[in-house]
Amino acid sequence: MSSPTTPAPARAAILTVDDDPGVSRAVARDLRRRYGERYRIVRAESGATALEALKEMKLRGDEVAVLLADYRMPQMSGIEFLEQAMDLYPVARRVLLTAYADTGAAIEAINVVDLDHYLLKPWDPPEEKFYPVIDNQLDAWLAADRRPISEIKVIGHRWSARSSEVREFLARNQIPYRWLSTDEAEGSRLLAAAQADPLALPVIIAPDGTVSVQPTDAELADAVGLDTSPTGDFYDIVVIGGGPAGLGAAVYGASEGLRTVLVERMATGGQAGQSSRIENYLGFPDGVSGSQLTDRARRQATKFGAELLTTRDVVGLEVNGSARTVRFADGATLDAHAVILATGVSYRRLGAPGLQDFTGLGVFYGSAMTEAPHCREQDVYIVGGANSAGQAAVYLAKTARSVTIVVRAASLEASMSYYLIQQIAAIDNITIRTCSEVIEAAGSDHLERLTIRDNAAGTDEQIDCGYLFIFAGAAPHTDWLDGVVLRDDHGFVLTGPDLSPDGRPPGWTLDRPPYHLETSVPGVFVAGDARAESAKRVASAVGEGAMAVMFVHRYLEKL
Repeated sequence: MSSPTTPAPARAAILTVDDDPGVSRAVARDLRRRYGERYRIVRAESGATALEALKEMKLRGDEVAVLLADYRMPQMSGIEFLEQAMDLYPVARRVLLTAYADTGAAIEAINVVDLDHYLLKPWDPPEEKFYPVIDNQLDAWLAADRRPISEIKVIGHRWSARSSEVREFLARNQIPYRWLSTDEAEGSRLLAAAQADPLALPVIIAPDGTVSVQPTDAELADAVGLDTSPTGDFYDIVVIGGGPAGLGAAVYGASEGLRTVLVERMATGGQAGQSSRIENYLGFPDGVSGSQLTDRARRQATKFGAELLTTRDVVGLEVNGSARTVRFADGATLDAHAVILATGVSYRRLGAPGLQDFTGLGVFYGSAMTEAPHCREQDVYIVGGANSAGQAAVYLAKTARSVTIVVRAASLEASMSYYLIQQIAAIDNITIRTCSEVIEAAGSDHLERLTIRDNAAGTDEQIDCGYLFIFAGAAPHTDWLDGVVLRDDHGFVLTGPDLSPDGRPPGWTLDRPPYHLETSVPGVFVAGDARAESAKRVASAVGEGAMAVMFVHRYLEKL
């Protein structure tokens, strides 16, 4: 195979790390022989030394194309090195060097560090066993989106609801940012330099120095370069919602040649994107974070040509002949042959006195990963008994002084996966309060106290608490569909055989019954948690997204 002919960007490097000096020199020698004229070859003999080299290159603005790491290294294994290197160079291609006996470790690395390839040692002759692999990795790297990641600064107050929302927006969209509190000297200095009102928070400073005061989500999206406008007026599919179901639909729709656009009002990933660790998703035996899974799915969708739009709020759906028209809050519209509703659900807002007042000020719906750094050595309370609550408890327990799960049920067995219940039982600083509920929140400018009622004993207890995370209930985002498609009493969208006893809903004009995931409007499908009687699991949502595309194909064939 011939080597890549596409010119490489200046200063792009290939880094190799192996603790065996002889192997390290041999790898570097073979790399220089083939790629030395176009790439800088960097050699290290320990994971720590390699990480220091990467940090220096990051500060200089250098690019790194490929990382090759030996699996068996003392102090830091190749997998551990690649996992840390991902934070510095997320788009660099990752290759693990292994002996035949360590192929199991390479398979593990595929899940832990999104490994791109593993090479068995020895690789002689390199022309057959080494260079073709590196050629493919370099071609893939050159074709990837390598726009430089610029850090923005967010200046706000720890107890500012909008500051919390901005951090959540940036984190969920995987936009690097630096948080500076006005309580810190540097935060105050930057606020003064920006000539911003200290009472008008947060203040955003873009890498080019542009200052935004209390920006909307749409303004934030524009500032960080997220796509907010479609490139066309008519598509085969408009997918509404960017959770697992929506991303699944976007991947399968675009990969099968359908012109696909996904519309999301905040950030892709949905509730699953906020999960610290999903351990029961097929193909990830060591678990995967929601953000990692979301990032992979998003990159996969865009690779196939799907457009992903953020901060676009859909408020209406209309039938215009064979077209299905999606109407946005700003008055703009978008037409398509078919629509897939993947709007998901959100955690229900609890009505206990004080909770609304302190939302974003110590009371958070989801957001555990974003707020976790502030919870170090704190007593944290979680409301909810499903998997999201359990995953948050396990994650927060790593740094919090204590984590207490408050659940109305008599146990977690009915709503939480067994593996999570077992994990929680093994963590000493997690406590479960069953048959209990939060009935009041109190404080001055932020949450300071909770009142918890023990429904079994009929007693109330007031406790000191600065952080409450709520993962309770599931409210579908379907109010905007009222009068358009049939929904059940809780707002979940009815589909297929659930629409009517005879299989044909009122007003249905086609000579066939609705497909399994089709709503009462032909050409409008639903997938994931917004569908009535859905499984409320990541795997089933992804599967329904793919299945909805299959039904779209059938629908389009009959147009």
